Amino acid sequence: MLKIKQVFTGVVVMLFLAAGVLWAQVVSNQEAPNFTLTDTNGQKHSLSDYKGKFVVLEWFNPDCPFVKKHYESSNIPNLQKQYTGKGVIWLSIDSSAAGKEGNYPPQGLNKFMMDKGGKPTAIFEDGYGKIGHLYGAQTTPHMFIINPQGILIYQGAIDDTPSADVADLIAAKNYVSAALDAAMTGKPVAVTTTKSYGCSVKY
Repeated sequence: MLKIKQVFTGVVVMLFLAAGVLWAQVVSNQEAPNFTLTDTNGQKHSLSDYKGKFVVLEWFNPDCPFVKKHYESSNIPNLQKQYTGKGVIWLSIDSSAAGKEGNYPPQGLNKFMMDKGGKPTAIFEDGYGKIGHLYGAQTTPHMFIINPQGILIYQGAIDDTPSADVADLIAAKNYVSAALDAAMTGKPVAVTTTKSYGCSVKY
């Protein structure tokens, strides 16, 4: 009986270790993991290319009601325009797997952004979940901010109101703009980690 328990315990430990590999968890105030991915226009990007700049990673899914809320209201497009205009690199990533909700070919993702007025620096179709798993992205939207030194200074929700209702944006506190505004003026980021909300990433 003891031997069976030992074997069972070993299997459980192995499963947890495997899960840890698949679902890497990045830590705020530590170095953000580098990655290389080709965007929807065929251009290769590495996070390390952007050392010296602020970088926003935004997980999105065109079919998710929470994402639609932020795009159809122009909330995210306005943030993209505002901060890329200040030199911030904004990378929008769709990690929906083939055959699942939100998986589109590159031209489909480009059309979504164009139709919604989105202005990210680049868009990525991460259908194999390479970058999503690397960062532990769990929802759409799920936001990560990296400072010019390559340190992750914020991760989590876009704001403090977990709702798909556009009307709720009026009173919502935007964590992304708060973190960027503070960091870009040399102030400490007050909130570095929150629980993201939205649709689950469709790996």
